[in-house]
Parts: sequence; structure tokens; C-alpha cells
Amino acid sequence: MPPTSPSRRHLLASMIAASSGLALSPLLAAAPPAPLLTRPIPSSGEQLPVIGLGSWITFNVGRDLQGRRESVDVMRQFFAGGGRLVDSSPMYGSAQDVIGEAVQTLKPVRLFSADKVWVSGGARGVAQVEASRKLWRVPRFDLLQVHNLLSWEEHLPILLAMKREGRLRYVGITTSEGRRHAEIEKIMASQPIDFVQISYNALDRDVEQRILPLARERKIGVIVNRPFRQGDLTQALAGKPLPGWAADIGCTTWAQALLKFIVSHPAVTCAIPATSSVAHVRENLLAGTGRMPDEALRKRIAQDVERLA
Repeated sequence: MPPTSPSRRHLLASMIAASSGLALSPLLAAAPPAPLLTRPIPSSGEQLPVIGLGSWITFNVGRDLQGRRESVDVMRQFFAGGGRLVDSSPMYGSAQDVIGEAVQTLKPVRLFSADKVWVSGGARGVAQVEASRKLWRVPRFDLLQVHNLLSWEEHLPILLAMKREGRLRYVGITTSEGRRHAEIEKIMASQPIDFVQISYNALDRDVEQRILPLARERKIGVIVNRPFRQGDLTQALAGKPLPGWAADIGCTTWAQALLKFIVSHPAVTCAIPATSSVAHVRENLLAGTGRMPDEALRKRIAQDVERLA
């Protein structure tokens, strides 16, 4: 991918931060922390908070000192609020090194490190994993995923061997924006993976038909990317009054309602909204607390979002 200029990076990060949710009310900002809902990882039973943290665009700040300080502040708030899973990729520019700097500074006790392999060829994948680990400043990754299925036939056996040897805890595959779902299903049905990462939100619901049921059947954890369509969805809903059901499930913003729609699906393990805003990471974490919508309300939320967005 071509390099991104610092000004462009700042603009993109600002857009994501600004559109990832509406402004917090004083009451929301002052609310005491509540315990995050957790879900068991199906293959192990380990509990994982339903709200994680993505890093695409928002943490790609290069050597900009202010951007790095802001990223550390976001991760500090994320861990303080009970978050664990942080997701990145070699594809995300400087994000891995920014995360590593935060890990080195904050020394989080319960970090769940999720990264990806994104290169052609198995041997090159091994070298890339080691380079990524050094950037993260971690002794090993909790989860490694084959990013967008690139060379998955070569990478998966290597990652599964690393898991057997104790050099990795979980193995997964990823896709985004509804791509290659048929191939994802075949891998889920035939390979002993622990996680699948897909795009899912109140408008993009194709995965409800086959992938999410298959994940439950095969005991595969589900990580959800693009919960806000990279901010486009919250931007489309900005200024639209929240329906009455929002108060019933403790939502004060559309961003929280959108996240609760996602993580209330019984197959979903964790959603990973990306943000460069401390206020928005607080807002996102609150979506993982309190009452969750039942199936009837989930349908209502999807209908209202379709009508308003």
C-alpha cells in the first residue's frame, strides 16, 4: 500500500474518531464503571470481554508524538475499563509499533493480543509473525489470524503447529466487507480454527444466514470488524433521535445501540471498534454493560437503522 502522509493520517484518524459515536452526555461521562459482559471462547471456555479494540487507520500515526500519546491514552482507558482484546495487522502501517509502545508503557496484565499474517508464502509468514511480535513487545501472541485468507493453505498448518507447541494460544482467519464468505465457510467446516473475524452490523447482516450459525455449530469464536462501517453508519445516524427502546437497554448514543445489536448475537464473541478518542472508547465499553436486546428487539433495531441510516 502507498505511504500515507502525516496530514492524511491525522485527517483519517479524526474522521474515524468523530464518526465512531455521538458526543457523550455529562451523565454518561460521569457514570461509574460497570463490569463488561464476557463471552466464553468456544474452543477453550476462556472468558473474553465482548468489546475489544481495533487499530486500523486510528493507530497508524507514524512517528507523530501527539498521535502516539493519544493512542496510548486510548489503550490506557480501554484496559482501565476492563477491555482485553486488541487487534492489529502488518497491513495497518505503524499500528503494531504504536500498540507495542503502549504495551511497554502500560504493562497491561490481561492483554489479549490478536494479530494477523498478511504475506504470500509460508516461510515469509513465519518471519512476519516474528517481526510483528517484536513490534508488539510481547513474548507470544494470544491469537494469530490469516488476514483476508491470503495464502491460508500455507499459513494455517504453520499457525496450528505453533499452537500445538505452545507458541500461540489461538488460530483464526479473517475477511471484511462481505468478501469470500463461501471460502470462509469451507475453512470453518474443515479446519480446527478457534476464531473467525468477519464484518457484521445492523445493515450488513449476510453472516446471520450461514456463517454465524456455523460458528456456533463448530464452536468457533467470532470477532466482528467494521461495526460502524468505518464510521459511515454512525455519521448517517448523527442527529437522528434515538428510538424509545434505546433507554430500555441503557443506550444514550447510536454507537452504543449499534454495538449492543452486534454483541447480543449469541454467536458473537467480541466486536472491535477502532477509535483514536478516549471519550469514544469509554462510550464503546459502556455498550458492553447492562441489559442486552433480545431477539425481538434486535430485529426492531435493524429495522430502525435501515429506515433511518
